[in-house]
Amino acid sequence: MDLNRRKFITTMAVAGAALPFTSNAAFRMQDPHKVKFPFYFFTKALDMFETDFMAETLAMVGGIDGLDVTVRPEGKVEPERVEDDLPKVVEIGKKYGLETKMMVTSFTSPEDLYFKKVLKTASSLGINHYRLGYYTYDNSADIWGFLHNLKKQFIDLVEMNKEYGIQAGYQNHAGGLKVGSPIWDLRELIHDLPVEYISSQFDIRHATVEGQSTWLLALRLLKDNIGSLAIKDFNWALKDGKSKSIGVPLGRGLIDFDAYFNTIKELKIEVPMTLHIEYSILNDSEKDLTLLQKQKIIVGRLKTEVDFVQSYLNKI
Repeated sequence: MDLNRRKFITTMAVAGAALPFTSNAAFRMQDPHKVKFPFYFFTKALDMFETDFMAETLAMVGGIDGLDVTVRPEGKVEPERVEDDLPKVVEIGKKYGLETKMMVTSFTSPEDLYFKKVLKTASSLGINHYRLGYYTYDNSADIWGFLHNLKKQFIDLVEMNKEYGIQAGYQNHAGGLKVGSPIWDLRELIHDLPVEYISSQFDIRHATVEGQSTWLLALRLLKDNIGSLAIKDFNWALKDGKSKSIGVPLGRGLIDFDAYFNTIKELKIEVPMTLHIEYSILNDSEKDLTLLQKQKIIVGRLKTEVDFVQSYLNKI
């Protein structure tokens, strides 16, 4: 690490000491019952950087408990290299005070190549939650028949997850013909399955995109099956004559975060939360800056996001 980089890190640490300390760890020490939402960072937005840089940057941001790491093609860890590379990511995270308890995969069937190897490795490292890939409807098929057959696959997933002591989460993702986009279908699939082995990763952005005035009903519908919460924001944009949802920083979009967090509190949903950055963390004019300059910008932007979430979590 060069001298300028050391100087920057030291400066940030000193500056951070003068700011309100928002880390979950601090609140645990004050009151072990205060923090109900372990707070993780979905690594997709920083996967292009070396793991050391990513973990160091997140540690400098503060307020983040750990990593929600991508273990999928073109992710932070390639599935075929999971036995070699995932332990390295976990250890680097630990070096910076970040635990790795969550991961994101693209698996959908127990028969998928590398699926069992990934779960076995992750479980041995203390990862206890993973996100599944997506299922897609055949638009010409019988919808209920399709769901009936898919339910059998979910039951098989439960049995596999029991073997490895890990919980799957299925994200409700808007758009196209994705299963879970309408949300009622996801409830049909998992409502009578053990939540400790298969659950909803409730995504407030995608729930709002698909039901701007009905997402509250969706949250109530799934409340007993939620295993994790994905948080992000969006605005609508018009492109080629069609509306499209565009990721934006938290609080600058259409998500009603007051209603969202009040409802979570009311329903007593207390599960891990994962922060998703679904916009370019660096703009085009910043991509040719030095690594140190990039880090300073990223730390500032992520701190704004984390502080936004923590301002709500501290009230629950």
